Amino acid sequence: MSIRDLFETEGRVWFRGAVSKEDLRVLEDVAGTGLKAGQRLDMSEKLRDCLSIERSIGRVIAQIDPDAKPVRAVSFNKSQQTNWGVPWHQDRVIAVRSRENVSGFGNWSFKAGGWHCEPPLDLLETMLFVRIHLDDTDCDNGSMSIALGSHMEGAVRSGQAEEIAQKYEIETCEAKRGDLLVLKMLTLHASGPSRLQTNRRVLRVDFSSFELPKPMCWL
Repeated sequence: MSIRDLFETEGRVWFRGAVSKEDLRVLEDVAGTGLKAGQRLDMSEKLRDCLSIERSIGRVIAQIDPDAKPVRAVSFNKSQQTNWGVPWHQDRVIAVRSRENVSGFGNWSFKAGGWHCEPPLDLLETMLFVRIHLDDTDCDNGSMSIALGSHMEGAVRSGQAEEIAQKYEIETCEAKRGDLLVLKMLTLHASGPSRLQTNRRVLRVDFSSFELPKPMCWL
């Protein structure tokens, strides 16, 4: 089965050891220490360059969607100071430059310095949810769990997320530093709190090849 076929069927593809040591150092510098559950990162020139097709991460993403561009980045660090768990859910929100009255875009909110909204389902179905592991992670330090194939359910209500997730094979996302996980945006996922006092740093980057309708634009 090809990478793209596997991605369409299971909703995820692993690329083990895919991120170069140079790019890991850049991402660590960009992400900082992070003392919040999730810290939105500015899409700076330094970060864009690190995610470009000329570098290790961009070359991986191009195997899935050669037209995809990074549209949002968030750093997470489960540690002794910041520790949390999240129940089964989908991420159906995007970050945009400004609030606009465009059909199909709703549930607006302003947080972390930018406007967020829920776009039409066909946009979400094309997006990539990418996790770049800066530290080793397993069930002891709050690794993520995913329901393989659950992206095919479409939009799932939060109250039904756990029930629907249990219909699918559950994968615990154990990873080593430098591993990269590419997910379908609508994949159901959850995670527990860390039981260790060490860092568990992950950088999440959303990619999209979708051009937003004018006058909207990605944040």
